[in-house]
Amino acid sequence: MAKATTIKIKLLSTADTGYFYVAKKNSRTQTDKLSQRKYDPVVRKHVEFKETKIK
Repeated sequence: MAKATTIKIKLLSTADTGYFYVAKKNSRTQTDKLSQRKYDPVVRKHVEFKETKIK
């Protein structure tokens, strides 16, 4: 079977709260690490979320 083009990734908060989002990414077109500003309800602010692997 062929390898899937979309993979699931974890977007982990940089505020060190442990809060994360799960997102999908096309690994063929987006080869760099994903980084987004999203809402972290633990600190109640918008912070940077960076891509990590799902274990």
